[in-house]
Amino acid sequence: MKIGIDAGGTLIKVVTELNNERTYQKWLATDIDQVADWLNQLDDVEVSITGGKAQYLDSCIKHQAKRSIEFDATYKGIQIFLKENNIDLETYIFSNVGTGTSIHYATTDHQERAGGTGAGGGMIQGLSYLLTQISDYDELVQTALNGDRDKIDLKVKHIYKGDNTPISGELTAANFGHVLQHMNDAFPNADRLAAVMGIVGETVTTVSIHAARQYNTENVVFIGSSFVKNELLKNIVVDYTILRGLKPYFIENGEFSGALGSIYC
Repeated sequence: MKIGIDAGGTLIKVVTELNNERTYQKWLATDIDQVADWLNQLDDVEVSITGGKAQYLDSCIKHQAKRSIEFDATYKGIQIFLKENNIDLETYIFSNVGTGTSIHYATTDHQERAGGTGAGGGMIQGLSYLLTQISDYDELVQTALNGDRDKIDLKVKHIYKGDNTPISGELTAANFGHVLQHMNDAFPNADRLAAVMGIVGETVTTVSIHAARQYNTENVVFIGSSFVKNELLKNIVVDYTILRGLKPYFIENGEFSGALGSIYC
């Protein structure tokens, strides 16, 4: 049995391969000692580890684990997933939207880091809590689906007030920039959370698009746990990427790319 682990800042992702079957599991990063206990109960396994907490986890287990650089493991896992999904990309940007976002340029045989942003799942959870006191991720994601950003985000159409706009009127001119013009209105939690998804999604996409243009590729692969069950964030990213003339791709189980890739690095 082969076990690949991506021990990240918020989540620990685990891929297990046995008899050509693959299973996926997640733990909170705060449960890392439980993951170690689970591994120590197993015998006859090959353990591979990557991620920011890899060293600590490695020190807690009895197995001689193989260690790999997180970026290389993630790239390897993406390449495997792309092949399994019959997606043939010679060049692409991959944006890993986890606690923060790391952005890389990839070809068929190598990757290099192109940049990143602090906007990601950590920002979604932290800012959402500050605005609504909702800490449960599933709850805030579902609540955001029913939100309306129109009174919170200043859009191009608000500035031009019915006149012809030089760019799409639906583009955001200033995240949270419409609030002061609606000070006497109520701001339901759903609207606040939708605006949080908006600023994270648009920031991630903008940085990814700039990287794609810098490296002269039209393909952007988005992965990361921030997209799991988060259709609003995914839609924001897809719509904005297409609007800017590029091609977005999402991979099923893409958040496990690092864990899977660690097995084959």
